[in-house]
Amino acid sequence: MTTKITDLFDLEGFSFKDVFSGIEAPWEALASIGSYIASAGTPRILGKVSPGAWLEGDMISIGAGSVVEPGAMIIGPALIGENCAIRQGAYLRGNVIAGDGSVIGHTTEVKNSIFLNGSKASHFAYVGDSILGSNVNLGAGTKLANFKVDTGERSVSVRLADGSALPTGRRKLGALIGDGSELGCNSVTMPGAIIGKRCLIYPCSVVRGYVPPDTIIKLRQEFIATSRKQPG
Repeated sequence: MTTKITDLFDLEGFSFKDVFSGIEAPWEALASIGSYIASAGTPRILGKVSPGAWLEGDMISIGAGSVVEPGAMIIGPALIGENCAIRQGAYLRGNVIAGDGSVIGHTTEVKNSIFLNGSKASHFAYVGDSILGSNVNLGAGTKLANFKVDTGERSVSVRLADGSALPTGRRKLGALIGDGSELGCNSVTMPGAIIGKRCLIYPCSVVRGYVPPDTIIKLRQEFIATSRKQPG
């Protein structure tokens, strides 16, 4: 295995790190989110749930200092850490773990995903079947695609650091984004994308395969300016 959990994520200080226990490949944690939340003890609402927010299901925990704003919807199972912000219009569709200081923002949809401490998807994002490392930031409009358009191959494969492809056995798999990486506005990651630590993805980029740590992905476009002035 050339992509280990520790290659992407530092779990020190992550209160829910046991979701990664007993596994080798980081994406295997996605299959354990529901059972991990169920085993985490009696659900407790310690943060502020504003009037007009909607919580559905009895397996929802919200840590101290966290705020769920009016118009947000959380469907359990969901485990929200301390000092998180679930903003107006956010939609958590179940099996979501958010570490301390995370932000799930306006019209951001999240399902079956893990946010490590300090990760942010603040505006208009889609996060499906993905793992965001500590202090990852998704720019406005970022989409982490989790389902292959080519339905001939149901299992999503990941491209490893050595260039080889490894089937994951998962029909849906979004992105694994290493600690400290940032994705610019309107970026898209293809199913099974792996982005190493401290990467910078420029706005409007489409990312697939494996991106090594400390990499900058730039998008170059050709702009052609012509006059609108009509002849005569």
